[in-house]
Amino acid sequence: MKSESIEKLIPQRSPILMVDELVDVHDGVAKTRLAVAADNFFIDKDGLLAEAGLIEHIAQSASALAGHMAIEAGATEPPVGYIGEIKKFCCNFRPRVGDVLHTTITLGAEVGGIQIITGETSVNNKVAASTQMKIYIQE
Repeated sequence: MKSESIEKLIPQRSPILMVDELVDVHDGVAKTRLAVAADNFFIDKDGLLAEAGLIEHIAQSASALAGHMAIEAGATEPPVGYIGEIKKFCCNFRPRVGDVLHTTITLGAEVGGIQIITGETSVNNKVAASTQMKIYIQE
């Protein structure tokens, strides 16, 4: 996979940008990375990433995969997606400032423009959060 700027793959921008890098894409599975910074929009006063930040990071990781696939297919702009449903969200722990999130996104079925994804985020090889989402991709 050639390196692409994350801004070319997803529509989100600072201060809500929650993916630093699309690390790998292979057979409907993507791996992303995010270093949690002190100025992250989702950092609570206790210095921990809020659960909503974990959900947003997983959603943006799925968006990076969708953007990569769209650009590979010839698009010039990344698609816009909307979270339609979050299922089975499990937060084992909240990452701290300085932690690096490693997330794996796996594509599931697509029905009527709704893509089902599974996401798992780890820090130091320990699962911080996992979920399933239905995401509507606007064409």
